[in-house]
Order: sequence, then structure tokens, then C-alpha cells
Amino acid sequence: MEATGTDEVEKIKSKFMSAWNNMKYSWVLKTKTYFSRNSPVFLLGKCYHFKSDESGEFSTEGSNFDKINTEISGNVEEFRKDFISRIWLTYREEFPQIKGSALTTDCGWGCTLRTGQMLLAQGLMLHFLGRAWVWPDALDIENSDSDSWTAHTVKKLTASLEASLTAEREPKILSNHQERIRRNCGDGEMRNEIYHRKIISWFGDSPLAAFGLHQLIEYGKKSGKIAGDWYGPAVVAHILRKAVEEARDPELQGVTVYVAQDCTVYSSDVIDRQCSFMDSGETDTKAVIILVPVRLGGERTNMDYLEFVKGILSLEYCVGIIGGKPKQSYYFAGFQDDSLIYMDPHYCQSFVDVSIKDFPLESFHCPSPKKMSFKKMDPSCTIGFYCRTVQDFEKASEEITKVGVRAAAQPSAQLRVCCVRVRQRTSSAVLSRNHSFLGIYCCFHNQERSGLFFIPSVFTMEAGGDGHRCGRAAPRGGTIEVRILLSCPAPRSAF
Repeated sequence: MEATGTDEVEKIKSKFMSAWNNMKYSWVLKTKTYFSRNSPVFLLGKCYHFKSDESGEFSTEGSNFDKINTEISGNVEEFRKDFISRIWLTYREEFPQIKGSALTTDCGWGCTLRTGQMLLAQGLMLHFLGRAWVWPDALDIENSDSDSWTAHTVKKLTASLEASLTAEREPKILSNHQERIRRNCGDGEMRNEIYHRKIISWFGDSPLAAFGLHQLIEYGKKSGKIAGDWYGPAVVAHILRKAVEEARDPELQGVTVYVAQDCTVYSSDVIDRQCSFMDSGETDTKAVIILVPVRLGGERTNMDYLEFVKGILSLEYCVGIIGGKPKQSYYFAGFQDDSLIYMDPHYCQSFVDVSIKDFPLESFHCPSPKKMSFKKMDPSCTIGFYCRTVQDFEKASEEITKVGVRAAAQPSAQLRVCCVRVRQRTSSAVLSRNHSFLGIYCCFHNQERSGLFFIPSVFTMEAGGDGHRCGRAAPRGGTIEVRILLSCPAPRSAF
């Protein structure tokens, strides 16, 4: 009897903590986000225009958004469908206990892991569904006016207490989505829906999910991290690489992850990861997700990087940025003017068992975008790219180079640009580390401290003769590659 009473007390305590987490981590979703009618909006390589005869701003939430759809000659609805279709991964509670701890929630510490999951999920969506895909039910998500996040929290608190008193394991809050009749769809749409669910299931909060929180924490132990610790964007990048390497699902064997070292992407290493020779002698080609941990300034983000970040987010190859504010990680997916558009993981939701058939999808899609001024961004972040083929990687390299050139050309950046070109090397001597920086060098004269800062860029050039790159032999007629380079003050942990 005493043990039973103790269990009941623990259950009630757990319910109270769950309700508290929802109260604490739901306020951010109450605030409305306003978009300008006169400026284009970029979302992961796509551009949307909200032009109208009137000037000013409008909100993307609730009935106001629905009203705006009929007033604006642009494509607001398409933008909203596109945004909601991205996979949203947030704090969860009451999931299976994490191995080696008593934790059943990641509230308060798992935000960077969640933003890393969102970036990887976007890469997998590009791989299996393509950039043009949108979730058919995107606009059916309940908006915040009909059932505000605070009202939902109050309902959940009441349901949690009732469930505790009646010994029910889960509070029963009915959703209109659960009662919706499945729409008729063709074979193509059915295939897409299968992959949609499969991708989400890989990020489920259970020990068996390939990219679930439990697995990511296990891989993080090699970096000295345990459940409950803060994770930085660079650490998460390496955790994601390991998770993809160890994934055993046959569907995932066609994807690999490359993490840049010291902000450096070497084309030969990326191509080696993309292309491998099988026993039959044929070439097996994989898609690659490239993760580049960078630091965009010293104590604060250097505003000279604004155009570069905007340029990156406007590329079709970009899968977003793991970033945020100090001690708060966000998944940056786009921008308007000088504000970044992001998805926020700081909302606590109940555990969803993704192993069951037709598990609910609504909690994995964010109903409304959020915006943040670029100057508030923490300088430590990880940029992600997806390239399906070697040709895509070469095109992406060219596009990133152009972004760097355009950013360097901004008059406000106060840059001095010089180029170093190597056409042919006749000496067999290996290039030193310093001499391997071929491409565009930009000197920033920072207002806070003078010194050299470098614009990130990828730059390739033809190498003839016995060309070598940074101590590695380059094939005759191949390429010599520069670094995607950020030379800034020593990195500090951001999260």
C-alpha cells in the first residue's frame, strides 16, 4: 500500500511538472509575427512576395492571416503551406526514460539537439520528397485564435490532474484533426505521405528511432556530453554525422553527412563520401548533407555577415542553420529584410508514439513562423547544405562562391579584397597550410577590434602538372580548393 501511495504521489508530481513545463515553454508561441507587404520573404531557397496596394505589415496568425489572403496579390498561402510543411521538433515530455538517467523530458536543455534534428529532417525531406513537396493538410492545422496556446495549456493542466486522479496514463484531449476523414489520394501522393511519416518516425523519442533524442545522446557521450547537458551547434553537427553513419535502415544508406573541419570544406573529401566503388566495380553514389560549424563574430554577431547569411538562406541547396540567441537554440530557415525566420523548439509537447499506425502528425508541424533581428543572433552556428549528386555539389560550390563575392562587395562591409590564383605547380613540394588558402580573402576592420576576418567562400580552380592541395595529392587536371573560411576570435560555447 505504501509503495502504491508513493507511486501515485510521483505520478501527480510528474503531471504538475508537465503542466509547468507547458506553461513555461509556451509563452513564446503567443506572440504574433508580422511580415512586411513590401519586401520579399525567403524560405530555404524559395522566394515569396506579399505585395499589395497598401503599405505596412500583417500578421501570419489566426483570422487576420486568413483575411490577408484575399487582400494580397502575392502568394501568402503558398508561403504558409511551405513553412508549415517543414518538420518541427520540440521539447517533449513523458517519453521513455533516457538510458543512464532518470530523465523523461528534454525541457530546458535539449533545444540544440532539436534544432539539429530539424535541419537533418529538412535534408531528408529534400532527399525523399523534393523541395516542391508540401503537406496536403498544412492549412488544416488549428490556428492560435481558435485555441490559443495558453488555453491549450490550461486544458492540458486540467486533463493532467483528472488523469492523475483517475489513474489514466494519458490525458484525453480530442483534436479536430483526429476526427478528419482521410482524403482520397493518388499513388504519388500516397508514396509521399508514407515517406513523410517515415521521416518523422526516424526522429521519434524512443531508443529505437535512428535520429531520436535517445540515440543522439548516446552518440554525444563520445564528445563528453550526457543527458541534461548543454549542446553547442558544432557538437550537434558531429552527433548528426555519427547518427547517419550508424543508421541501419536500408532507406538511409543513400545519404551521408560531411562535417567541415575548422570551417573548411574539401571537395575531394566530399566527393569521396558521395562516390564509392562496390565489389562489382560499379560506382555507388550517395547524397551528402554538408554541415559547416562557423562563428560569425566575437562576443556578438558581426553585422558584416548579414548579407552572407541571407545569401546562404536564399540558396536552393541550403537546409537551414542551427543557431539562435545565447542559451536558446533556433532553427533558422529564412529571412525578410534584416530579420531571420525560424522555428522554435522551446514548446513542450506530449510524447507521441511514432511506432503506431497513423500516429498524429499535427504536433510535428509548426503553425506559425517567428522572426528575430539578425543582430540578436548568437555568432556560433552550423550551416547545412544538401547535394544529391556530385554535380549538385559543384553547382553549390559555385553558388556559395558567388554569395561570398556579393557579400564582400557590400559598401557597408569595409572590405579589402585580393585574390590568389595558382594556375600550375611544377614543384613537387607540398603546399603549406598557409599557402593552401586560394580564393577570396577579405579583411574586416572590425569596430570593436582591428584584425583579419574572412568572408566564407568556396573557390575552386583548375590545377595542372603535379598540383597538390594542403598536403594531399590532387589528380592531374583536377581541382584545388580553398577553405570555407571564417577567421574570428577563438570560439566559445554558445549554448
